[in-house]
Amino acid sequence: MNSEPNPFEAAAVGVDQHRDAVIGSFVPEGRCLPVGHGFQWLARGWAIFRTAPGTWMGIAVVFMLLILAVSSVPFLDVAVNLLIPVLIGGVSIGCKEIDDGGEVRFMHLFAGFTSNPGGLLLIGLLYLAAMLVLSAVVGVVVALATMLVGSRYDAASLPLLSLGFLTTLLLFVPMAMAIWLAPPLVVFQRLSAVQAIKTSFFAAWRNFAPFCLYGLLVLLAAVIASLPLLLGWLVLLPVLYASLYAFYRDVFFER
Repeated sequence: MNSEPNPFEAAAVGVDQHRDAVIGSFVPEGRCLPVGHGFQWLARGWAIFRTAPGTWMGIAVVFMLLILAVSSVPFLDVAVNLLIPVLIGGVSIGCKEIDDGGEVRFMHLFAGFTSNPGGLLLIGLLYLAAMLVLSAVVGVVVALATMLVGSRYDAASLPLLSLGFLTTLLLFVPMAMAIWLAPPLVVFQRLSAVQAIKTSFFAAWRNFAPFCLYGLLVLLAAVIASLPLLLGWLVLLPVLYASLYAFYRDVFFER
């Protein structure tokens, strides 16, 4: 008797490939963790950076130069959104190499181009579409608020004027929850882009408190890194993306 095809077969292959003594067993729905883990993810990102700071800073330099080069070309600036998930996928592979007892190499930055690149590019495309929708919604809200306020700029008009910021925040947070863990899920678990985005969102939702703490710490670190002529980003960028891998590993794997 012929058996029906299993729609989850591709995802199961990725799970089996990454059930090992180093990382542990994959938990598809994600574990629910205490709020303090939001700090631990950044701390682990820093620890990963310290394994090879020179290599990581070199990766950060090329990462930023690539983004600047692509964004400076007319009509190609939107491609930045497609490129970033692929590069993050490569960085995640480098972090996994460290977890396996190996060393990060400069070429890990480009490893995403050979590890399910179609899924990573689709994540970027869906992120771009979401950003366009977000921008349109915020633009409409700001326009309506401006029309209602008119030329009055007093204390009574502040709630209306803040609508744009609040709308951006309310829309951006769930979008970040959906995108943040998607690249490693595509690379390591071989999920489709849509599956990875849904899995990322619900896992982040289950860990909303540590996710918020993590986000606030990242914002604070970004402000500090931007002060010395943005040079702090040579450290923060690899720490940030290494912490993304730490977030993924902590939430989705149980030793």
